[in-house]
Amino acid sequence: MMTVLFAILMILIFGKMIGLAFRATWGLTKIIFHVVLLPVFLIVLVVAGFMYIALPLLIIVGIVMLIKKAF
Repeated sequence: MMTVLFAILMILIFGKMIGLAFRATWGLTKIIFHVVLLPVFLIVLVVAGFMYIALPLLIIVGIVMLIKKAF
């Protein structure tokens, strides 16, 4: 009986720790994508001559960020 109780409590504790780890990882991933990968992607598009794709993409991301910041 004590083994079952120990197993249940251990799953609860480590389950919460795994959930916290996933939330932290998701936050870091969002930061890396917004700060590093998006600007690099836009620069590569412009250098490759795809300005007609990069400019609308930049405008859309800018509008989304402004709306997201307002709320």
